[in-house]
Amino acid sequence: MRASIILTLALFVLTCSSTIAQQANQADAAEDSMFNIKAPTMGGKQFWTDHVWRRGWRIQHNAFTGHWRLINESNIRYAWGSRQQCQNVLEQHVPDSSIAATEAVVLLHGLMRSSSSMQNVGEYVGTELGIQPIYFEYASTRSSISDHAAALGEFIDSLPENLALNFVGHSMGNIVVRHYIGDLQRSGQTAKLNRIQTVVMLGPPNQGASIARQLAKTGVFGWVVGKGGLELGPGWNEFQSRLATPHCPFGVVAGVLPDSAPSNPLLESDGDFVVSLEETRLDGASDTLTVPRLHSFLMDAPEVQSATANFIRTRGQFPR
Repeated sequence: MRASIILTLALFVLTCSSTIAQQANQADAAEDSMFNIKAPTMGGKQFWTDHVWRRGWRIQHNAFTGHWRLINESNIRYAWGSRQQCQNVLEQHVPDSSIAATEAVVLLHGLMRSSSSMQNVGEYVGTELGIQPIYFEYASTRSSISDHAAALGEFIDSLPENLALNFVGHSMGNIVVRHYIGDLQRSGQTAKLNRIQTVVMLGPPNQGASIARQLAKTGVFGWVVGKGGLELGPGWNEFQSRLATPHCPFGVVAGVLPDSAPSNPLLESDGDFVVSLEETRLDGASDTLTVPRLHSFLMDAPEVQSATANFIRTRGQFPR
């Protein structure tokens, strides 16, 4: 069993993450090379969390150093230092926050991923429905889910107030959304809740993740995935009370691999190799859909992208 746990941990890291060390080195090199001079960045993979969005420009916070930076829609850094310094430069370059669209889809990546993993589904839904795709980048392995939800709240507050919102999350991203909705409910922010039209959950660990509980026993898992990853496993029972069931139409897309595919001994039932079908379930779902896809590639499947667009269009139904 221990050998299985170690093997699965290795597969989990390889499947969910793309060479974190390389990204860190490249990001550090870009940041250190030119202080307060325009410089290309990687957009925030793994170590940065968005707090402000304005016409594609973003103010981000670094999980390690604690400093802030402003990047434009092409991921060029225009300022860094304090949050106020970045806000001042943003006001100079993008004084008007309005956009042409009246509806948007906000996309959240999963654990150890980045917003680029959601780009294909975001572009598809945006084009198909004629709405604005907006990507929320967050340092999934460096903070708690509560912290991610608080940052998401600031991010949403920076969007135009008249913008109707839909959420599409992958894996942990859905738990961040559920926490954010719970935060709004607890604080009685009805107007903000009413902006949310639909939520589409791709591979959500809505009942926690048995794989996280098992891998946590290695000790290495917690170091790799941080507090947020542990909250999905051994910390779930204490943590789950903070999560809300969406008040709006929400749908669940789950991967279920065929019997001929390799199985994961750490899953308690059939699933997508990372999250079991049972773990994706959440009472009150408007519709559910199962597809024969691996967890990490759900959002790239054409049938999932089409189903996501259909759910948002119909306000609650996957195609049959």
